[in-house]
Amino acid sequence: MSPFTFQDIPDQTGRVAIVTGANTGIGLETARMLALKGASVVLACRNPEKGEAALRQIQSDRAVVSVRLEALDLADLGSVAGFAERIAAAHPRLDLLINNAGVMVPPLSRTRQGHELQFGTNHLGHFALTARLLPLLQKTPGARIVVVSSKAQNLGTIDFDDPDWKKRSYSPWRAYGQSKLANMMFALELQRRLTAAGSEVRVTAAHPGLTATDLGRASLLTKLTVPLLGMKPAQGALPTLRAAVDPAAAGGSYWGPSGFLEIGGDPGPARISPAAQDRADASRLFDESERLTGVSFGLPKAAQP
Repeated sequence: MSPFTFQDIPDQTGRVAIVTGANTGIGLETARMLALKGASVVLACRNPEKGEAALRQIQSDRAVVSVRLEALDLADLGSVAGFAERIAAAHPRLDLLINNAGVMVPPLSRTRQGHELQFGTNHLGHFALTARLLPLLQKTPGARIVVVSSKAQNLGTIDFDDPDWKKRSYSPWRAYGQSKLANMMFALELQRRLTAAGSEVRVTAAHPGLTATDLGRASLLTKLTVPLLGMKPAQGALPTLRAAVDPAAAGGSYWGPSGFLEIGGDPGPARISPAAQDRADASRLFDESERLTGVSFGLPKAAQP
């Protein structure tokens, strides 16, 4: 498969894109490159100061870009609902929803609704956001949802009895793996349910391999090793961008660096963990996520094979 670079991103003029966590790292680079290609980009950020800095950085690259900042705290389902209402009121279409934001291996913390922070932010917050924006995506021809997962999905298991770590001894890395496995399961199950409903909205997923960002700031090991070994954020964002705009990226496809162990290299098809391919568990997680968030997609279940 041929390499994919910034030059391969098609013209995005007239298209509207939302990038969560666009204030730093691969989110910032994803938003910047889409804006430079002509998209109208919404930077969905929790921290207003960092969001403003990202906005200025993108605008400094070129005088004529369409980019705006909107407050979104994925750890608060009320904030998610308010954000979705503002987007629906301001935009008649939504071409790209890029669920990029995340937290990684913090000490035990909880969202405003009491969920473990990584599961609540990385999965449940994006799950609710996607459900609330789905009507806008549904009426936009060629709309696509991109879920940013991680190789850490291979370390994850979904504990349906205790997804929020209220009964178990907390393990930050296992909790992170659970949240990233949930991301991948969500992407695959949402595509199956959209297909069953006859929808043309496409769902893809991506991971950045080993990319030097501040996501791992809570882990000393990550802080010491990733800046030395990881790719630059602009390169780490390319799998997400390929999942978002490559016409050949089919629904349910997963993209990541194509080098050794998918750590670095040009973006290409990535390996989906066996656990993420468990359709029964993915369907159960989808239903449970609707219950936990109080938000329904209103989609029929896909037939089990």
